[in-house]
Amino acid sequence: MKLKLGVLDQSPIGRGETAATALQHTLALARAAERWGYSRFWVSEHHDSKSLAGSSPEVLLAAIGAHTSRIRIGSGGVLLPHYSPYKVAENFRVLEGLYAGRVDLGIGRAPGGMPLSSRALRKDSPKEPDEHFPQSLRELAAYIGKGERLEPTHPFAELNASPHVDTTPEVWLLGSSIYSAAVAAQMGAGFSFAHFINGEGGQGAVRDYLKHFRPGPLGDRPNVSACVFVICAETDEAAEGEARLTDLRLLYLEKGQFQQPFPTMEEANAYPYCDWDRLRITENRKRIIVGGPSKVKKELESFADSYRTNEILVTCIMSDFNKRVRSYERLADLFELLD
Repeated sequence: MKLKLGVLDQSPIGRGETAATALQHTLALARAAERWGYSRFWVSEHHDSKSLAGSSPEVLLAAIGAHTSRIRIGSGGVLLPHYSPYKVAENFRVLEGLYAGRVDLGIGRAPGGMPLSSRALRKDSPKEPDEHFPQSLRELAAYIGKGERLEPTHPFAELNASPHVDTTPEVWLLGSSIYSAAVAAQMGAGFSFAHFINGEGGQGAVRDYLKHFRPGPLGDRPNVSACVFVICAETDEAAEGEARLTDLRLLYLEKGQFQQPFPTMEEANAYPYCDWDRLRITENRKRIIVGGPSKVKKELESFADSYRTNEILVTCIMSDFNKRVRSYERLADLFELLD
């Protein structure tokens, strides 16, 4: 079966760029992804960040939908523990009303930022996310029109989410653990493993998801995808040069240096790497596919086979927007997405 590719875009803010420029780049990339034949275009949610501009996927999706006409658009993802399921349902009913039949509601449970932003987003909820996540999903399913009505004794049993539209979004749970896979299987949602966050255990999580999947309030058939960092350059050597910058960027993040701009080659060459740094770089490379076209094609096909799926989401964060665009364009050509 032909491999389908989707895009996860995090609206990265390049060195010397503004957040407004990064958002315009996201719109331009969405239009290009549609032209090139990508299956989906998802946007992420991050808070209190000077390096990623996408803090509100619902708002950004409204703009992306207006700039495209065919490609599926979705959240990768809405961080449900921060929000009221009722409000999330209404946001995505609006999106379905605007762009019927091509909206994906991807749901995550990560904080999307540091503890201070999490406290600000859910200041009235003292519970930890896992304590109420399954119940929040059931409420969301009822409001969005995919699940049964809430129990008559529920305080919001009489509520209906508006607007009342004829279609509902496709629902995915996004995760980097076995827990997320288990909840997706129990609730009937699609499952997308965030391999770009956790390079270990994804294939096992997908096996468990497929084994235990049952139709539920969020869907009636299993859907699987996985998301991975990809750096596809004109040659293996050029890709490795670019990957060195990503290696340092991931090190910065692991050391809590979240506000650092994307590294330059000069910084990567001058950085005083210790043994721990080199170990982390080796480990982080499990999250990234790096190479020229032929190497990347072979590795992406093997990656998809390992996940038992014919659809992979790719995220190409590179030092320059034009290089990022060319990476996506090369992938589209390699996999003949328009055929």
